[in-house]
Amino acid sequence: MSKLETSKDINQPRRQFFGAAALIVAAAQIGPIGSANAQAAESEQAPTPAPAGHTSFATLKQIDAGTLNVGYAEAGPVNGPVVILLHGWPYDIHSYVDVAPLLASRGYRVIVPYLRGHGSTHFLSGETVRNGQPSVVALDIIALMDALKIERATLAGFDWGARTADIVAALWPQRCKALVSVSGYLIGSQESGKIPLPPEAEFQWWYQFYFATERGRAGYDKYRREFAKLIWRLASPKWNFDDATFDRSATAFDNPDHVAIVIHNYRWRQGLAEGEPRCDALEKRLALGPVITVPTITLEGDANGAPHPDGSAYAMKFSGKYSHRIIDGSVGHNLPQEAPQAFAQAVIDVDKL
Repeated sequence: MSKLETSKDINQPRRQFFGAAALIVAAAQIGPIGSANAQAAESEQAPTPAPAGHTSFATLKQIDAGTLNVGYAEAGPVNGPVVILLHGWPYDIHSYVDVAPLLASRGYRVIVPYLRGHGSTHFLSGETVRNGQPSVVALDIIALMDALKIERATLAGFDWGARTADIVAALWPQRCKALVSVSGYLIGSQESGKIPLPPEAEFQWWYQFYFATERGRAGYDKYRREFAKLIWRLASPKWNFDDATFDRSATAFDNPDHVAIVIHNYRWRQGLAEGEPRCDALEKRLALGPVITVPTITLEGDANGAPHPDGSAYAMKFSGKYSHRIIDGSVGHNLPQEAPQAFAQAVIDVDKL
């Protein structure tokens, strides 16, 4: 089992989407811990208006938070209700470049941080382990909220961001006013990651097996942009993004810790890398599949090419006010960038549940 590494001896990555089939199997093993609100019985079909077409954020800031100096975009009135938007892999804050101004125009204070290993977010010490396990990313968000003196916020995300938001909502519900999560309940564990899946399901996780090898680590390091563009195309097969759109996000992968964080994240999920002792108690709680009690809207694009469970598979994991929406319009995995108005509307609506 490999150990965590510091910036002196690292260079590794790994990707998200906990696994649709694995998630369903894990949920079945955990059992129906909570009852879903009656609203979960019916999915809402949400139209997808055309994106607004912004290309950058007006304000980018840096702040020390926990073990990191976090880079983040901010929009909207400083005294408005806070919304924290969390990106996935291989994506960055530009997934919300159209969502943020929509929310800011409605009076929200919008915070969009670069996750560890992305963009301008960097470690304060070269000696800090370059850990990518899910619970530590959630701790980063709690530390950011503390640094910004934000007591409670609505959290919204997709991919790694959705998993992180789910974890914060599950473990620290007092800090999470409401939740918007693409692909629903993405909390997993190393044990659930050991469950073998049918061949077709395993095939969808090819990159995770690739990342488990030294060749995969070296290959991702060498071909970061090519790899990310391939994932974008597979995960959003009907999204006709242009080179300029991709390039704006791809610069975030030049972060010196990017490969280490991504590789560790996926190796940790397969039980091939150790986590930090400070996260052990949190991971034990997450392995139980805790029910999320805060008001929640889950979203799914009608053309999501990434592995994802059906909404009915996780409805039981949300015991508070809850709604599930299918976003039409050939919308793939990067839902906030492909359908920003539908995503922003979900954030506005969940605030009223």
